[in-house]
Order: sequence, then C-alpha cells, then structure tokens
Amino acid sequence: MNRNLMPWRKTPDIFRKYAVIPLRMIVGYGFLVHGIAKWNKGPDTFAAILNAAHVPAAQIMVWLTILTEVFGGLAILCGAFVFWVSLPAIALLVVAIMTVHLPYGFSSIKLMKIVDGRAQFGPPGYECDLLYIACIVTLVLSGPSPWSVDAYRFRLRKGDGALG
Repeated sequence: MNRNLMPWRKTPDIFRKYAVIPLRMIVGYGFLVHGIAKWNKGPDTFAAILNAAHVPAAQIMVWLTILTEVFGGLAILCGAFVFWVSLPAIALLVVAIMTVHLPYGFSSIKLMKIVDGRAQFGPPGYECDLLYIACIVTLVLSGPSPWSVDAYRFRLRKGDGALG
C-alpha cells in the first residue's frame, strides 16, 4: 500500500502516546458534569426518575451513580486509577442503556420540530453511552497517557521518577 495514503505513519511515536489525552479529558469532564448536575438538582429528583424507570433500589442507585460520575469523572480526568474506575463507569453506562435509552433506539439526536427557530429534540438513544464505553475501553487498553497520575505512579514504582 502506498505510504503517502497513510499520513499517520509519519507521526513520530513520541506524539502517539498523547493521542488519548483528548479522550481522557472529554470522558472525565462528561462524567463529572453529569454527576454534578444530578447532585445540584437533588438526589431525590434523580431518584424519582429512576423509580419511574422501575430501577430497583433507586435510592442506592442514585448515590452509586452520583459517586461514580463525580469521583470516576475526576479520576479519569486526572488519569488516576483508570483501569479500576472503568469497571463501575462501564457498568453504569450499561445499566443506563438497558433501563433508559434502549427503547429510544440507537440515535442520540432525534429532531422532533423547530419552535421559534430552535430545535426541539426527542429522548436520546444509546449512541452516546456506547461512545463513552468505547472511549473508556480505549483508555484502558492504551495504558497510562502522559500527564496522568497513573503514568506518575508507574514511574515511581519503577524507581525512575523518585521525588527529590
């Protein structure tokens, strides 16, 4: 195959390790914002939504969701314990797909109508949840990226990043 058709092959390896940083920032920030929004609107408001969706143990799920989104989002944003944080984050997304988004199909954007020049959208499908899952799996499989707590921790463990 012609190498000119594959411009990424010219990218030095030193830059490739930075490729997942935007994913880490977007996923971490997204989780954090969603968790803070649930907290600010009040856990009881979110519990009512979960009860309406027939989610069992809604009160427990509210706190598991908020804590996972806030602390998981912060951890991913900082690149700290990404492997361990990915497990509850992906579980949360799968539960959201099964209990909320699945009946609305794949697409997250459903234009319903235009009112006063503004778009009105219908309920979101599971597309964004799958994108989050794909990003989290990519972060886990890629390993620690530069400027992350995990990269720092692994350097200290190897002994080549000692303080002082």
